[in-house]
Amino acid sequence: MCDFLQRIPWPGLLLFAAFMALAPFQPMPHLIEKWQMFRNGTLTRPIDIFDVFWHLWPLLAVGLKLYCGKSAG
Repeated sequence: MCDFLQRIPWPGLLLFAAFMALAPFQPMPHLIEKWQMFRNGTLTRPIDIFDVFWHLWPLLAVGLKLYCGKSAG
């Protein structure tokens, strides 16, 4: 897994992660909307929970790439 992540260039991964975290731009990014739903206790539909993971996985990839870079060197 680390080898695969290390082959992905940082600029592309960071751009993709930022885009997914902020999409859609109007009326409100999904992650902000889902965070508000979570705080209100209304994040219960499976599609909403899937949407959170869908928009967060690129940020997870950034974190794993950082972790793999730290542990390798």
